[in-house]
Amino acid sequence: MGIFLNRIALDKLAGLLLVIALHGALLYAAMSYKLIPPPQEAMTLFVSLIKPPPPPKKEEPLPSEPPKPPPLKKVTLVKEKPIIRPEPEPVLVAETPVTQVTDYVAPAPPPAPAIEASPAPQPEPVVEVQPRPLGPVALSSELSLACPQRTPPHYPAASRRMGEHGRVVLRVELDETGKIIGVKVKESSGHKRLDEAGVAAVKTWQCDAAMRDGQTVRAVAMQPFDFILN
Repeated sequence: MGIFLNRIALDKLAGLLLVIALHGALLYAAMSYKLIPPPQEAMTLFVSLIKPPPPPKKEEPLPSEPPKPPPLKKVTLVKEKPIIRPEPEPVLVAETPVTQVTDYVAPAPPPAPAIEASPAPQPEPVVEVQPRPLGPVALSSELSLACPQRTPPHYPAASRRMGEHGRVVLRVELDETGKIIGVKVKESSGHKRLDEAGVAAVKTWQCDAAMRDGQTVRAVAMQPFDFILN
């Protein structure tokens, strides 16, 4: 019995030593990996919390009384005194002499003769000026009658060989100085060479200016040419 108890006590002691050894190993491992600071590095910090002083209370301004309005001044109305203007003294213009019954009084002068008014001038008769027409004046005769210097058209040789003939009528326009400013074919001869020969001849003519109411004006005239083969 005693031996059995000694074995139990030894088993408990062995288990206690094993637990102490395990704790020692764990403590050494913790200290080696600096999970637990060594006793010489361990410090105890004492922190005392100090309450901050309370903020000062703002003094509320006392309500100030509004300023009293100044006392109203009494206004007294003073009536203006009327201005009395002095009356003007009478001025003596002319003294009329007192005539006696026996005094001679000259008769009044005769009235001045009436001046006869001269008759009003009669308005001059208005002469109506008829406006001049804007367009050129059409000459009643051929243009050749108003052109002292003129050259007859040249019969083209090609037209003679081909037997071309006919009558061409040209419309010729002159300015105020009698200068030819435009030539157009009014009626063609049927052959272009004959028409161009007539136009070229008329452009070399020198004509007199057309007159109307004593003034030079533009004019339009017709000029025919007959191209006949002999």
